[in-house]
Amino acid sequence: MSDSQKELPPKEILAKVEAALYAAGRPLDPAEIAKVAETSSDRKAVAIAREIAKAVNSTMRAIEVVEYPGPRFAMQLKAQYTQVARKFATRPLLSKAALRTLSFIAYFQPLSAGELALRRSSTAYQHLKDLEEVGFVVNERQGRSRVYRTTGRFSEYFGLSRDVATMKKQLEGRTLLLR
Repeated sequence: MSDSQKELPPKEILAKVEAALYAAGRPLDPAEIAKVAETSSDRKAVAIAREIAKAVNSTMRAIEVVEYPGPRFAMQLKAQYTQVARKFATRPLLSKAALRTLSFIAYFQPLSAGELALRRSSTAYQHLKDLEEVGFVVNERQGRSRVYRTTGRFSEYFGLSRDVATMKKQLEGRTLLLR
């Protein structure tokens, strides 16, 4: 067996997958985890991710590894610690104005670009580009205009339901809306 074919020690595999989960900033699927773990088995990849989740979730206070349907795994900050983390974050993913635009879309979806611009000003068009770029909204043609909706990535990133009615209640409960 050559050096390149040697199997990594189990602790090294766990460390590599943990690093990938930390750095990804999004949920990883079994195929991505398997690639990092240098295995061809999705089942083994899921087992590795679950082992990391168990260890992280039992020892860390503010960080968690969440398993989403699919399955997919993400390392993330627990919701109750986001305010503390924001004070120390160096560069936000989105501007406050773009986040406000995103909250309008989440609450009033599906929402046309024109209606959004009336409510948020013409800068909403740039916000839409930014939001699409990070994968939080998608658009579809509806007649002569485009209608925007939030994505599963948005729901996962903010820890919200994919169901629009439930999401709306969650947003109201968090008092994030329209501020």
